[in-house]
Amino acid sequence: MRAVVQRVSQASVTVSGELCGAIGTGLLVLLGAAQGDDGRDVDLLVRKIVGLRIFRDEAGQMNRSVQEIGGALLVVSQFTLLGDCRRGRRPSFSAAMEPVQAERLCQLFVEQARAEGVAVATGRFGAMMDVALVNDGPVTLLLDSKKLF
Repeated sequence: MRAVVQRVSQASVTVSGELCGAIGTGLLVLLGAAQGDDGRDVDLLVRKIVGLRIFRDEAGQMNRSVQEIGGALLVVSQFTLLGDCRRGRRPSFSAAMEPVQAERLCQLFVEQARAEGVAVATGRFGAMMDVALVNDGPVTLLLDSKKLF
């Protein structure tokens, strides 16, 4: 699985003008599932993301996790994170997991993050979504579960 994680002061996602999910301080997680991903990939990413020490402490150092500050996650599925742009000008998405399985893994990610005690809002799987955010810092990180094993 791949994730783009952005520290935000606020973020929201809408579908056809309808607000689906919104958070204040926390992390916007753009999440993509690849062929061959399974529960181990979900577990690795959840534990890494909720434990990332990227929020400021009293001394202004990035020393606190989203759990420690009582922040939230906004999880948005995004298969385009698996796009391969090495050849030509049109990305290939053949590495992306088929939608039914990908939706199941994204939902498992959300459930596990909630089980860690973090509030989670979501977009709508497979929909055309408008994502708005205020990136705090800016802080943006790229994570790939295959590189965490």
